[in-house]
Amino acid sequence: MKDFIIPWNDADMGTPARQGAPVTLSIDGFAVTVPEGTSVMRAAAEAGISVPKLCATDSVEAFGSCRLCVVEIEGRRGTPASCTTPVAEGMVVNTQSSKVRKIRKGVMELYISDHPLDCLTCSANGDCELQDMAGAVGLRGMRYESGENHYAPSLAGMLSKGDRRARQPEGEANPHYIPIDDSNPYFTYDPSKCIVCSRCVRACEEVQGTFALTIEGRGFDSRVSAGGPLDNFLASDCVSCGACVQACPTATLQEKSVAEMGTPDRSVVTTCAYCGVGCSFKAELQGDELVRMVPWKHGKANRGHSCVKGRFAYGYTSHKDRILNPMIRDSVDDPWQEVSWEEALSFAAKRMRGLQEKYGQKSIGVITSSRCTNEETFLVQKLARAVFGNNNTDTCARVCHSPTGYGLGQTYGTSAGTQDFDSVEQTDVVVVIGANPTDGHPVFASRLKKRLRAGAKLIVIDPRRIDLVKSAHIQAAHHLPLKPGTNVAVVSALAHVIVTEKLYDEAFIRSRCDWEEFAEYVDFISAELHSPEATEALTGVPANTLRAAARTYAGGGNGAIYYGLGVTEHSQGSTTVMGIANLAMLTGNVGRPGVGVNPLRGQNNVQGSCDMGSFPHELPGYRHVKGAEVRDVFKQAWGVEIDPEPGLRIPNMLDAAVDGTFKGLYCQGEDILQSDPDTKHVAAGLAAMECVIVHDLFLNETANYAHVFLPGSSFLEKDGTFTNAERRINRVRKVMAPRNGYADWEVTQLLANAMGAGWHYTHPAQIMEEIAATTPSFAGVDYALLEEKGSVQWPCNEANPDGTPLMHVDGFVRGKGRFMITEYVATDEKTGPRFPLLLTTGRILSQYNVGAQTRRTANSVWHEEDVLEVHPHDSENRGLKDGDWVKLASRSGETTLRVKITDRVSPGVVYTTFHHPDTQANVITTDFSDWATNCPEYKVTAVQVSPSNGPTDWQEDYAAQAARSRRIEAAE
Repeated sequence: MKDFIIPWNDADMGTPARQGAPVTLSIDGFAVTVPEGTSVMRAAAEAGISVPKLCATDSVEAFGSCRLCVVEIEGRRGTPASCTTPVAEGMVVNTQSSKVRKIRKGVMELYISDHPLDCLTCSANGDCELQDMAGAVGLRGMRYESGENHYAPSLAGMLSKGDRRARQPEGEANPHYIPIDDSNPYFTYDPSKCIVCSRCVRACEEVQGTFALTIEGRGFDSRVSAGGPLDNFLASDCVSCGACVQACPTATLQEKSVAEMGTPDRSVVTTCAYCGVGCSFKAELQGDELVRMVPWKHGKANRGHSCVKGRFAYGYTSHKDRILNPMIRDSVDDPWQEVSWEEALSFAAKRMRGLQEKYGQKSIGVITSSRCTNEETFLVQKLARAVFGNNNTDTCARVCHSPTGYGLGQTYGTSAGTQDFDSVEQTDVVVVIGANPTDGHPVFASRLKKRLRAGAKLIVIDPRRIDLVKSAHIQAAHHLPLKPGTNVAVVSALAHVIVTEKLYDEAFIRSRCDWEEFAEYVDFISAELHSPEATEALTGVPANTLRAAARTYAGGGNGAIYYGLGVTEHSQGSTTVMGIANLAMLTGNVGRPGVGVNPLRGQNNVQGSCDMGSFPHELPGYRHVKGAEVRDVFKQAWGVEIDPEPGLRIPNMLDAAVDGTFKGLYCQGEDILQSDPDTKHVAAGLAAMECVIVHDLFLNETANYAHVFLPGSSFLEKDGTFTNAERRINRVRKVMAPRNGYADWEVTQLLANAMGAGWHYTHPAQIMEEIAATTPSFAGVDYALLEEKGSVQWPCNEANPDGTPLMHVDGFVRGKGRFMITEYVATDEKTGPRFPLLLTTGRILSQYNVGAQTRRTANSVWHEEDVLEVHPHDSENRGLKDGDWVKLASRSGETTLRVKITDRVSPGVVYTTFHHPDTQANVITTDFSDWATNCPEYKVTAVQVSPSNGPTDWQEDYAAQAARSRRIEAAE
């Protein structure tokens, strides 16, 4: 297996990089030129001169506490710490004089005098900076006799014979000793090995922004603490991002996997397969066994940071539930039969062709995966168009961000966010609407919180009090707790204030937008019915709060808007996206760093699945199938005619299945029975089909109704690319061989060939060549470029050979920006006497989407079941106590779950997650959807909550059906 050769220096440079005018100095006789503000330590590292260090690391600001990095500087007294000393023009530095060598060795002796010397059996052996630095300073012995220390569990033998405490009973406990804390499922904290360098504390503050760790005690009693005296790491505010573990120079904070498996000896750089941030990781291995995932410092999306999912929750890839052999059955009532790949593919191909012969060419279709690579998704939609001969292809973006594609396409001309994540570092005002970054996109949230601590202002528009409203060292300037379903009214009210108070950027609008359409928009938005005072009763947002927020956004400098599924998953999702785009154009906040409109995509490759032509009306690159010239491009490439008629969306497929006209589905890497709305309708649609092919890692909920199961491969077992929320195309590299025998793209090719396709790809690089040849925004992308650059952002073509970090810099893709009329239309879902509450749904940090991956990891220790958040007022009216079982009922269905009483939600609003199939929250949601894209209205469901003493009849029936459908016949 060939490792990726990292083209950048991956060494720890000691302190962060700086930008500034060049400064030249001399270090050990070598001339070095670095930017102004650079530390002497980093300048030395740039010159290849290593200065010993313990408290310094380039992921956090310099601290200057360990005194190991002292140097001599001509003209200055003493021996300053090189990590905290900035360079100066003409400075002459000596890092290796006899004086500094003597000081360093003495300092290291003091560290070692209070450290257990169990190096041979320590889990950090070979990966310990304390060990390395002892060697670097030449420490070969120690002058200090044993005395009081932190590492001996008892006093026996701890002190020298002459010590006054040596006559204490041998079994008496050492008052300085603290046992190992192994409460966290992924890492341990061993206080006896702590050197109090504070790197973990600073990483928690500066990198993660949680402030969960502190240094307690003073002097000799100083130690890292994760909370109060009775708190451990699991009970603390720690979010298990791993920044502290990565920063620790000893085995004080250590991954349990390293302790169990040993130190890794090689690494492969790849991309995380969870959320749309697209973090880069070094998968560190011992042989072909994965030991740990370490965030890669050169990853342009994450800049060396990670969250609990990407860092630790990869164990699902080797979970016992994984299905590794193909399976088939004639009926969903039959048990599964394990068969060979050849037999399974022949069975699937014969059935699908038979359905087309019986019911017509358009009776079958595909659903592509937002978890699979661009190359794999491209092949699945090609399977529909070039092999099935229709456009019946859709993807999970239908149920999450399809309104983004429509809304931004109408206003700006392209279906994607405008900025890169680095842009947040230059913003002055941030609007977060319908998103919960700390839970859904935690690495981006850490970067956002860092900017907020530096002085940027925050406006949160959300019916729930998310963590960003107020948490450690940050507080939103404005929280607009709108009533679910009133997004359009709130966004229009913000625009009303900006227009009527003339806070808009006229010069930007005249030069970049259609002025006549703007004039029409002004007439519309200026109407009194859009004023904050007129909408207050509707939205629940106080008029004065909304006016203040509008003024902050319009007048605060660089303004950036970040939004999520709380915007798109509504009957007016597309309208809200267009309203957000209007706000950015009104204020001139498009086309430069620190501004823009930025959808926070949910899954790792949901952007890529859209780019690759997964929608039934668009070929790759967002080009409509009705365009003859576009169809001709693919006719030339594929040698087949492309149907000019758009195909079926997922909801249409299910409706047509119930009607008896849609009969076969190939579903790769999606679990529509758990993730899509109105579960009963989804089940009815799947049950009506005669051939459902599920291609996945596990027997998911959709597989309850499948006839063919094709084992999938995890992100660790394949090559390819993912495209994240900032349009960044990142390489996915094979870390280990596929456990099922094939990568997902190979399985799709085998199925296509079983149906007569004649495909001959031998590597995903060839598929990317085909993507580049047929898709203008990917025209310049190939694997060689990605190896050279690390990643690029589309459009990447002849005009933009290095990619495009910022969109719409000199003009909008569509030409002139288009202001859209955004009429508020109330949802058809109404509360009433039977269903007086509004349910909205979302995610939690430790779990991901339908939980298929994270539920099969230790992350379940934080969230073992979905719970219903209810306001104290509503719970009191219903006689509910915290932890009670309740029935959650809507017009669509009912389920039971535990209640959590909290004022995070407003009176009249309840909230739950959808990570656990036992709850199946989507049996509650309705089939109402966005007017333009059919994106389901997950966020507004009228419900009633009442006490319950057990599961509903539906839950019991569902569990029984699931158990029957998952029977696997024993092999003979």
